[in-house]
Amino acid sequence: MKGVILHGGTGTRLRPLTYSDVKQLLTIAGKPTSEYGLEQMRQIGIKDLSIVIGAVGGEEVKKYYGNGDKWECKIQYVYQEKPLGIANAISLCRDITGPDDFLVYLGDNVIQDSLGDAYEKFQSKKYDAFLILVPVKDPSKYGVAEIGNDLVTGLKEKPRDPTSNLAVTGIYFLRETVYDYIDKLKPSARGEYEIMEALQAMIEDGKKIGYKTVGGWFKDTGTVEDFIECNMLVLESIKGNSSSDRTNVKGRVNFGKDVIIDQETKVLGPCYIGSNVQIKNSFIGPYTSIGDGCIIQGIEIENSIIMENCKIDFEDGRIIYESIIGPKCNIKSGNSKTRRTKLVLGRDSKVEL
Repeated sequence: MKGVILHGGTGTRLRPLTYSDVKQLLTIAGKPTSEYGLEQMRQIGIKDLSIVIGAVGGEEVKKYYGNGDKWECKIQYVYQEKPLGIANAISLCRDITGPDDFLVYLGDNVIQDSLGDAYEKFQSKKYDAFLILVPVKDPSKYGVAEIGNDLVTGLKEKPRDPTSNLAVTGIYFLRETVYDYIDKLKPSARGEYEIMEALQAMIEDGKKIGYKTVGGWFKDTGTVEDFIECNMLVLESIKGNSSSDRTNVKGRVNFGKDVIIDQETKVLGPCYIGSNVQIKNSFIGPYTSIGDGCIIQGIEIENSIIMENCKIDFEDGRIIYESIIGPKCNIKSGNSKTRRTKLVLGRDSKVEL
């Protein structure tokens, strides 16, 4: 089986972060969201991957993943000139996947469950396709699957009156047959080639589409709020590696190398703190991820993400919460009287508060 990671899109709902960074390379607990998908693929034995990149940030994606040696796999890159939809992106991989079965994974999705059971069912029961589904509170916002007799019996995109609460995630096990149905697609009202339409046509032709419902959590990191929530969910399952001599650290905290924390600083997990980080006179609260190379002084922070190489320097114990601070930001004390601050900053921002 081969793997396809979709890494396109402009990430408009994550601006200003995505004005300067590719949305799927934004980090949670020190790792890009698309790397979680790559690791899922590697866990089920996929070693041959394609990453579909677009006009925005393609070179950054190539720089990060390279040829795949770091993950003991082979990575090729496929260029999607225009954002013409998931089905179009998949069609561009036809020559690479060839006759092999393949797994498609949207790079901004993160899932807790292993895909091992889904892979085994897809292969053993010889489904023509296999979908990962997740129960949602408002199915009218999603592509929705109707099910019966262990099969997906229908698919509807954002139905006004949904008859199911099972949303289709961006994870698809597919066979070569799907290309025949993609070839017949016409652009939708939004000008894209919709994979849901191709899969619905397969159902109408009597093809068998299986499914698995997510047992743990699933998150599409498309908005700032979703991104922060995904960070919380990832940190819920993080394994701490704090040594017993760090008396000012409580709970599960995963430290990188060469982290310096003074005795005036308190850390309460679950947290992730990357390598070469210095923290002074601060409180690092639960559900906080701090990237490599950060220098932090005089803050209280919780439920936030600080990406790599940021410098935050306050003298008054300012409180930062529910924030995303992009790479290489510089934040320092100003004349503001507001103690509690919520921030969403793109790369290289400079702020006085």
